[in-house]
Amino acid sequence: MISCTEFILAYNELFSFLEEEYGRQAVIEFWKYISDRFLSNLDRLVREKGIEGMKEYWTHTLTEEGADYEMRVTPSEFEIYMKQCPSVNTLNRSGVRKYPNYCDHCNILYRIIIEKYGFSYDYEFLDRDKGICRLIVRKK
Repeated sequence: MISCTEFILAYNELFSFLEEEYGRQAVIEFWKYISDRFLSNLDRLVREKGIEGMKEYWTHTLTEEGADYEMRVTPSEFEIYMKQCPSVNTLNRSGVRKYPNYCDHCNILYRIIIEKYGFSYDYEFLDRDKGICRLIVRKK
């Protein structure tokens, strides 16, 4: 089985290629496609369990990725404070040119699913170079 982190460098290059060849909108459309076609597990968890499903999804995913994060969960709010994103860390260590908008994929991929089920979705990039960000989801 291939680790999710092994795709980071390939994704980075693909995002760069798409933007250079077809423009920024092509990258956004690709992210929407991934969200629609490959995040059915997150979609199901949010549909069936709401905030508890988010907790389940991201606890598993962020543990697998080796992320340094804090998670706060209440019945009406879900928050992740990413202290060091494993993807950004991998890109920084690799020495490759990081796609300038790499971090934006998290905002788009997950927003589509979360908002579909009536939650508000706020994503704040605190330091893109270091991979520090915050996601806050609230029941409307």
